[in-house]
Amino acid sequence: MALVLAPEVPLRDWLEDLDAVSERSPGFFAGRPIIVDVSSLKPSKSELKFLLAALKMRDIRIIGLEGAAPAVVDADMPAPVNGGKPAGEIDIPDAANAAVAAASAFQTPAPEKSLLIEGSVRSGQSILHPEGDVTVLGSVASGAEIVAGGSIHVYGVLRGRAIAGCTGNARARIFCRKFEAELIAIDGLYKTADDLGSKYHGQAIQVNLDGDSIILKTLD
Repeated sequence: MALVLAPEVPLRDWLEDLDAVSERSPGFFAGRPIIVDVSSLKPSKSELKFLLAALKMRDIRIIGLEGAAPAVVDADMPAPVNGGKPAGEIDIPDAANAAVAAASAFQTPAPEKSLLIEGSVRSGQSILHPEGDVTVLGSVASGAEIVAGGSIHVYGVLRGRAIAGCTGNARARIFCRKFEAELIAIDGLYKTADDLGSKYHGQAIQVNLDGDSIILKTLD
C-alpha cells in the first residue's frame, strides 16, 4: 500500500497545502510509504533535489519516483517506479488541493456515504473513506489504519490507527469492542498509545471530542 503525492506548481504553495493537510490530520503521513509523481512538474535536477529535501524535512518517507526524467534522477534518490494503479484523489482536510492520491491493489474507494468492511483490516493496509462512516466487522491489526470522514466502528479489536472526522467533522466518534489502538484521532486532535496509557486497554470504548479534548468512555 502506498500513497501518491502529485506536486504542482507553484511548488511553494503546494508545500503549504501539504503542511495544512498534516496539521489538519496529524499522523496521516507518519510511517506511510509514499510515491512522488512529478509527471506534471517536470522538474530539473535541482528542483527535484529541493522537493525531496522538503519532503524529508516533513518526515515523509519516499519509496519511489514516478514521471521523472532519467537524467535528473541521481543514484542516491528514491528508485523510479511506474505502472501504479491509481485510485483517485483523496479529498481529506480543507487544504486537500495538495492532490493526495491512493495507489494500491488493496485500496477500496467507495462512492456511498458509509463503507462496510466485512472482514478484518490486515497490517499494512489502509482504508481511506472521507465520504462518511467506516464499519469493520472484524479487527484492525497493528500497523493498519482506518481514515474516515465520519465515525469509525470496529466490531473486533482495534490495534492499529483510527482517524475519524478527517474532513473537519468534530462530531465524529470511534467505537470498538476491544481497545488496543496505536493512535486515535478526531478532527485533527490525536492521542498515541503512549498518551493513552493502560486504563482503557482491552475494553469496549467510544471516543468523542469535548471541545479540544479527546474523551474515552467505556461502553456498557
